[in-house]
Amino acid sequence: MITPAALRPTTVAFRALIAAAAVTGLVIECVYGSVPVVLSFFTIWTNILVAVTFGLSAYRLHRREPDVDPFWRGGVLLFILITGLVFHLVLANPSSPFNVLEALDKLSGPKAVSNQLLHTVTPIGAALDFLFLTAPRTLRPRYAAQWLAYPLLYVAFALTRGALLSPGTPSRYTYPFIDAAQYGYARVALNAVVLGLAFYALGLALVTADRYRPPRENRISSPAEGPLK
Repeated sequence: MITPAALRPTTVAFRALIAAAAVTGLVIECVYGSVPVVLSFFTIWTNILVAVTFGLSAYRLHRREPDVDPFWRGGVLLFILITGLVFHLVLANPSSPFNVLEALDKLSGPKAVSNQLLHTVTPIGAALDFLFLTAPRTLRPRYAAQWLAYPLLYVAFALTRGALLSPGTPSRYTYPFIDAAQYGYARVALNAVVLGLAFYALGLALVTADRYRPPRENRISSPAEGPLK
């Protein structure tokens, strides 16, 4: 789909802003925290993907080149929605057994800003881009299962990292629902299965929403499929 000339600058700017929000949050986290610890979180991994994908998309659109492949765009959308939903429904929810409200209440200044950028601004921005600026009917049902490789890889990394670190190390397990030291591997495996099923359902919901969104003249992403370059 060819981008209307009048819409292209607005779309480039919007996607560049999403990338900039992710980059800003990432820089703040690295400046005010330990980089090795910062880089161990799913939120950080995912916002790096957001910065790269949306930045590249804005660049390609500006140059009138084909957009990033729908498989990658849809995957990044799913991962950043997971980031936002898990944060707000599990970690920042007082009724959740895995809430970390005590730690969140201590955030202030730039750290509070980065927290909102990485957990709220980028997920909302990505969702709005999907709803209003992305061509429909480009996602495939098989993608929902394939996308699960990313959170599965992260869980394997987080558990391996936690097992290698000494007990008492700060952020040994990056999220409470995968804290094998506290809950044991059986409970963590159950948590991972439950979350995995929820992520798969969310992926299918995105594919379904993509299929039934009406085509619009102002949607700008190319439906052509090709590798991320």
